[in-house]
Amino acid sequence: MTNALRRCLRSASEFFRLPRGAKGARRKDARGLPPNDVGADPALREAVGWLCRAQDQLASRDGGVARHYSLLKGWSTSYPETTGYIVPTMLACARALNQDDLRQRARRMLDWLVSIQFPEGGFQAGPIGAGPKVPTIFNTGQILMGLAAGVREFGEPRYREAMVRAADWLVNAQDPDGAWRRFPSPFTTAGDRTYDTHVAWGLLEAARIEPSESYADAALANVRWALRHQRENGWFDKCCLTDPSQPLPHTLGYALRGVVEAYRFFKDNSLLEGARRTADGLLGAIDREGFLPGRLDAGWQGTVSWSCLTGTVQTAICWLMLYEDTKEARYRDAAFAANQYVDGR
Repeated sequence: MTNALRRCLRSASEFFRLPRGAKGARRKDARGLPPNDVGADPALREAVGWLCRAQDQLASRDGGVARHYSLLKGWSTSYPETTGYIVPTMLACARALNQDDLRQRARRMLDWLVSIQFPEGGFQAGPIGAGPKVPTIFNTGQILMGLAAGVREFGEPRYREAMVRAADWLVNAQDPDGAWRRFPSPFTTAGDRTYDTHVAWGLLEAARIEPSESYADAALANVRWALRHQRENGWFDKCCLTDPSQPLPHTLGYALRGVVEAYRFFKDNSLLEGARRTADGLLGAIDREGFLPGRLDAGWQGTVSWSCLTGTVQTAICWLMLYEDTKEARYRDAAFAANQYVDGR
């Protein structure tokens, strides 16, 4: 029996053992992209519906949002980090779609997040129940965004108290050069992380509510530190969960968003220039159909054949923000192409 035949039989055997839903998903993937774009409104409603199911049907039943859904095992337990930045998404969608139930869902997420905060102000990494259960910088920064959005929306003192404790903890954990090296996630590779500018964004959201100079100063110090690790072509060193030589657009998108948000907060043109360098590098990596490779090297060349959809839409958001700031249509057009590609997936 040839190796090719063995692989074919193994693939057929694996497919046969899949649940019906997983088989359907495999068949749909094999057909490729649909001929027509579904459109932004249907895609938004479907995405919001999925998030609602992720809250209602998650294994831990605690008010958070599931880390993932598996076609083999179903819904996972809740994930504090992503629940944190799903809160402002839900609140924005509640306004855009005129659905108050989404607003109440965000409140349930916030109540759960407040209940799991460590006394010193930090939040754990990984899904709920994962160990070791220790406070981590990145996850706390993401949850800080949700807490800040909760304060703006609901004005409840307990949300403000939780927000201040989280922000204070981040400021006190920062090194003098602006980096965060203590309290790393136990689930990622150790070392400096330029994508922590996404944590700096969380501090900026807190600073908009509590105009403490320490929050804004700490955020700017981190963004300045990250930009010292940006190359002339916009590529960031130290910017991946596992392999900094070929980072995901997911973590590059984190880094870029933090710089864009810092520009919008401080109105410092050097920050805009830094953001545009990375945004322009990513422009060179996307094709006409909106495909952005799932890993990129220092020359902005794709190193894999697959796409990271999360990183694609993160990049699209940044391009749209830069279009608003610069009025350059190339950012808008690339964002539209990226979103259409993701709609089709």
